[in-house]
Amino acid sequence: MTTLDHWGGTSRYVDLDGPVHYVDFGGDGPPVVLVHGLGGSHLNWCLLAPHLVERHRVLAVDLAGFGLTHPEGRGTTVPANARLLDRFLAEVVREPVALVGNSMGGMISILHAARRPDSITALALLDPAVPLSLGARVDPRVVAAFALYVVPGLGLRFLERSRQGVSTRRQVKRVLNLVCANAKTVPEEVVLASMTLLEQRAEVPGLDEAFLTAARSVVRTGATSRRYYTAMSRVKAPVYLVHGDQDRLVPVASARAAARRNPSWRYEEFAGVGHVPQLEIPEVIGGRLVDWLDRG
Repeated sequence: MTTLDHWGGTSRYVDLDGPVHYVDFGGDGPPVVLVHGLGGSHLNWCLLAPHLVERHRVLAVDLAGFGLTHPEGRGTTVPANARLLDRFLAEVVREPVALVGNSMGGMISILHAARRPDSITALALLDPAVPLSLGARVDPRVVAAFALYVVPGLGLRFLERSRQGVSTRRQVKRVLNLVCANAKTVPEEVVLASMTLLEQRAEVPGLDEAFLTAARSVVRTGATSRRYYTAMSRVKAPVYLVHGDQDRLVPVASARAAARRNPSWRYEEFAGVGHVPQLEIPEVIGGRLVDWLDRG
């Protein structure tokens, strides 16, 4: 029940200056590529992908430093993973795609779509990392964690201590409780699969450093809001922005501000949903995406 074939996925690797892991969920039709967020992986898409495969070929890539794509000397910053995504699309998919990005994956997808417009047919953003708007309230736990992440040395000690004496189940549940409005909506098989992935990654060197590098890069990119908003304005493909009003990591006020700055984007807000709508309400998000892509 916890293997990828339970959700119709097949694990694959491609050499892009080192092994890059991705999941091919199959399907027929125009390609859709799913891009996870900070600390995420292909597992973030297992509940959503089955709702897309009747109309689309669906692939989920693990960015460098996450999932089963180990750093192996590669950069894990936002720009570095944007370049990895560019190569993945060019060398694996080899045709224009609809990108679906969550959190940091949304940020990376925006930057890619702005830089390589010919490679994108549509861009769906699920609670993407966007600049913090004035007056937006961020969960104190998120503020405290990112404050530690950006300080050399402290971030590593914080991550190491957060795991000491904590079971893999508790580690997974702790993340889900932060990113979901109600973690109980996530099926047990996703929890078990996440535990297995966590155990697989436990002995891989350099993962904490890779995570912290990525986290600092997300903060830097969001803080340079003028440049980031300029990139948003350069996206030529249709954009569908989705946000949960209970998102603890990216306040809904920031998503509303991004939508106001880009009036051509379609914006939809979901009540009682957190940072990962593809895990919390996959049937709803899947239906909305298929309908939107069909109309495009």
